[in-house]
Amino acid sequence: MASEEELFASVDALLNEEPHLPPPAERARLREAAGITQARLATALKTTTQSVKNWENGRSEPKSPRLDAYQRLLNGWAAKYPAPGAAATASVAASAPAASTEPAGSRVETADAPQAPVVADAAPARPAIRPAAASRRPAMKKAAQPAADSRFPHGPLAVLDGDGSAYGVDGIVLDCPATTVVELVEWTLRESGLGAPKLNRYGKDSDPLIVLTAAAAVKLGLPERLEGHEQRRSLRLPEGHPVVKQVVKAQWRLTLRGFGPWARIYRKAQGRERQCVQLAILSWDALDERSWPGVAEMEPADIARVLGVYAQRVITPRGSTAVSGLELMTALRPPTRAVQDPQTGNWVSGHNPGSLGTEPMDPAPPEATPEHPVVVESGWTGGFLNEEAYQWVRDVSLLTDEECTLPYAVGLDLNTAFLAAAARLVVGLSAPDHFHAPMFNPKIPGSWLVDLSHIDVDPRLPSPFTPDGTRPTEPAWYQTHTVAYAQELGYNVAPLEAYLRRETGAYLDPWHDRLKEAYVDTLADLGVTKELTDVEFLTAMERHKDVDPAMAAVLAAIKATVKGGIGKLRERPQGRKYKEGERWPALQRPTWRPDIRAAVISKARVNTHRKLRNMAMMTGLYPLAVLSDCVVYPSPGDSPLDFLPYAASGKPQPGGFRLGSTPGLAKLEGVQSMLWAVDLMEQGYNPARHIKGGDAVLDEGE
Repeated sequence: MASEEELFASVDALLNEEPHLPPPAERARLREAAGITQARLATALKTTTQSVKNWENGRSEPKSPRLDAYQRLLNGWAAKYPAPGAAATASVAASAPAASTEPAGSRVETADAPQAPVVADAAPARPAIRPAAASRRPAMKKAAQPAADSRFPHGPLAVLDGDGSAYGVDGIVLDCPATTVVELVEWTLRESGLGAPKLNRYGKDSDPLIVLTAAAAVKLGLPERLEGHEQRRSLRLPEGHPVVKQVVKAQWRLTLRGFGPWARIYRKAQGRERQCVQLAILSWDALDERSWPGVAEMEPADIARVLGVYAQRVITPRGSTAVSGLELMTALRPPTRAVQDPQTGNWVSGHNPGSLGTEPMDPAPPEATPEHPVVVESGWTGGFLNEEAYQWVRDVSLLTDEECTLPYAVGLDLNTAFLAAAARLVVGLSAPDHFHAPMFNPKIPGSWLVDLSHIDVDPRLPSPFTPDGTRPTEPAWYQTHTVAYAQELGYNVAPLEAYLRRETGAYLDPWHDRLKEAYVDTLADLGVTKELTDVEFLTAMERHKDVDPAMAAVLAAIKATVKGGIGKLRERPQGRKYKEGERWPALQRPTWRPDIRAAVISKARVNTHRKLRNMAMMTGLYPLAVLSDCVVYPSPGDSPLDFLPYAASGKPQPGGFRLGSTPGLAKLEGVQSMLWAVDLMEQGYNPARHIKGGDAVLDEGE
C-alpha cells in the first residue's frame, strides 16, 4: 500500500486542505465541480476506479491512510466549490434571532404565528407541538435517531389518533386539526413537517406517511372496518363512498389501487415538489400480523416508534412489506438520472446505468408463468424454470440405526439466507436473447436448457437441482448458478438452448447492503451482536424477542421485507376478474423480473447444498429435512453445539454451518424428539415444516 506521504503528494497536485468526510452525494458533486474524473482521482489515491465509485454511492468508505488523503482533497474542493445556496443559508442563519432558552417541551409553534420573510426554500408553517409526555404511556427505549433534515423536522411519519394527536418519531406529538381526509392531506403537506430524504442522489424524497387508528378513521368519515368476501387487505372503498367523492371533488387523485388499507392520495407534482401522502389504516389490516407481529395492537406512540425505526433503517412503508421491499430496490437504483442533451445543452431525464429502466421487459418464455401473455400467445410448450426453495425430507429407509437412536432433531435456520444470496449477485439488465447449443459460461446470467440427470449425488442429501430434492430425469431449464454448481461438482454440462442477457450488473447490491445493515443493527438493539461467543449467541437469541417487543417487530418486518420483495419480482395475477392471457397490473412495472427472483433462489439453494456437503464431509452427519432456509439434523443433544464442527482451537470449521447474527449464518430454530420425528416421518411428516411453523416460502406479496 502507498505511504501517507506519497498519497498527500499526489493529492496536493489537485488541491490541499482538510475536512470531515462529506456525504457520498457531496463527494461526487465536489469531484465533478473540480472537473476531475473518477479514473484520475483513483490514480491519485493509488486505488481503483470502482473503489471511487463505491465511495460516491455510499457502498463503502476508504480506510487510512487513503481516508486521510481523500479528506484532505475534499476539504480543498469544498472551499473552492461551495454547495449552491450555501451562502444564502449562512446569511439567513446569521440574521436569525438567538435560540430560545425555553424548554423544548414548552415551545409552541403554530400555523398562525408571524412568519419570517420568505426565502428561496423557506419551511412551511408547522403545527403545534406537544411534549412527548402526551403519549398514552411512557415511550420505550429509543433506537438510533434518523439523520436530521431541515425539510422534514418531524420525521417520516405520524400515527394519528381520534383526539387529533399525531404521534411521530422520537416521542414528538403534533396537533392535527383535520376532520376530513382532504384536510388531513393538506395539513400533512403544508404544516406537518413530515417526510424523508431520498436514498439515492437520483431518486425522490419519500412521501409522508399518516397511520390512522380506528378512532381516527371514524372521525375522518371512514368505516372502522372493511367487510367483504375477499381478504380485507384486498378490499377498497366503492367509488361512490362520500370520502372518495370528497377527495375527487378537491381535485386530488387516488392510485389505481383505490382507497384501501394503503391509500395514496396525490396531485401532479409542481416542479420538483411532490404532492403525495400515503395513508395506512390500522383497523383495515394495513399492518399484517405476520410481518408486523403485535404492532397493530400497540399504543400510537409505540406504533410510531416501530414504523419510524423501520423507515430510518429501510424505507418509509408504502404498503405491505413485500411492496416496501420492491420500492426499496427502485429507491436505491432509480431508473433515471439527469443527463445533458448534447444538441441543446439542456438537462433532461436519461437512463440511469445499473437500473432496470422505466419500461417493463417481457421475460423469456421459460422464465414466465404459464398464464403470461408471452406463453399464451406463443403457445410455448418447452417447459419452465423451476428455481424454488427446498422442500425435502429424507426417505426414512435411508436413516441409519445410529441416527434413529439419537434423542433430538435440531433445526438450524439460516439468517436471511435469500438476502445473503443477493450479495454481489450479477443479474441481467437487458432483454433476453435466444441461443442454440451455446457454450456454458458461469458469468452470464440467464436460463439454460440442460440435461443434469446424469449427475449422481448422495441420496442422503437433496439434489441441488430441484426444489423437492429428487434427481432430475430429463433436460430442464435452470438458472446460471444451478448449472455452474454442476460444473463445480466436476460434471460436464452441454446446454441445448439458452436465454441470456448481454447487459448485466449487480442490481441488488445496494438493496442487500441496506437491509443487511438494518438487520444486523436491529439484532444488536436486541442484544445479539457479532462479538458474542456461540454459547452467548444462542442464549441471546432465545430471549431476544422479550428484550424489546417493538424492536422485535422491526426485525420481523425486515425479514418479511426481504422475502416479500424477492417474491414480488414474480407477482402473479390476483382477483376474480382476471382472465388467462391478459396482462395484469404487475407486468407494467420494470421490477416484474422473474429471472432475478430465480437467480436469488438458485444461489441460495446452491449455497445451502454446498454447506450440506461440507457438513457431511466434516462430521458424517446428514440432514433429516430441508425446508427453504431451515435444515434439520439428528443430534445427541438439544443444541447445535452438540453436532456443529469446531476446530481444536474452538473456532467453527469453515465451509459448514456456523452460528451468528450475520445474514447467511445459522441460528437455532427448534428442537424435537428424534424418535418422535422419525415415527411421524413415516406418515409423511416434515420436521422442518413443523419446526418452522410453515413460514418458509418466498411470498409473492399482495
